[in-house]
Amino acid sequence: MAEATFIKINSDNPQEKFIDQIVDCLKNGGVVIYPTDTVYGIGCDIHNARAVERICKIKGIKPNKSNFSFVCNDLSHISEYTKSISTSVFKVMKKVFPGPYTVILEASNKVPKLLYNSKKTVGIRVPSNAICKMLVEKLGNPILSTSVKQIDDDILEYITDPDDIYEKYKHLVDIVIDGGNSVNEGSTVIDGSAGDIEIIREGLGEINF
Repeated sequence: MAEATFIKINSDNPQEKFIDQIVDCLKNGGVVIYPTDTVYGIGCDIHNARAVERICKIKGIKPNKSNFSFVCNDLSHISEYTKSISTSVFKVMKKVFPGPYTVILEASNKVPKLLYNSKKTVGIRVPSNAICKMLVEKLGNPILSTSVKQIDDDILEYITDPDDIYEKYKHLVDIVIDGGNSVNEGSTVIDGSAGDIEIIREGLGEINF
């Protein structure tokens, strides 16, 4: 496989020509690494089965046994891919999004069957990162996402430097975005699938709701 394209994008004011280039790649089944408001993610169009399978191969996981997130632009996407949300859970979502949180919800039948896990749930993210938000908005549907993690580092859980990410993944993905160094902490994970709020993991997002 040819080396991935390395694209440096302004994280405050993303250049539209680069965003369009990456969206075209996603629409054509590409796999990209991009910044969020927490760690870097490996992503693809959720409706492209071959791209999903590529990500699973890269990470050595099976699609129906993995905890992928759907990265959305805003709350309007969420109703398409999830079943009814309780009032209490929706209030929390309105408070924490956009932000460094993942909310686990019951998946609707619009979630591609390939991604159905045994619990039939899906993790929803709405990051407050301009690059990420613009990509999803232009793509028109969520990006399937999983974190870029370290394998052989006992101190850092995630790879935070885009140059290091590129060196590790340049023969595995199509595009790596340099949106600056990320933090070394994942999102706070909240389970709202049963109608109540349960904190699964404390991450970057504060638990003050």
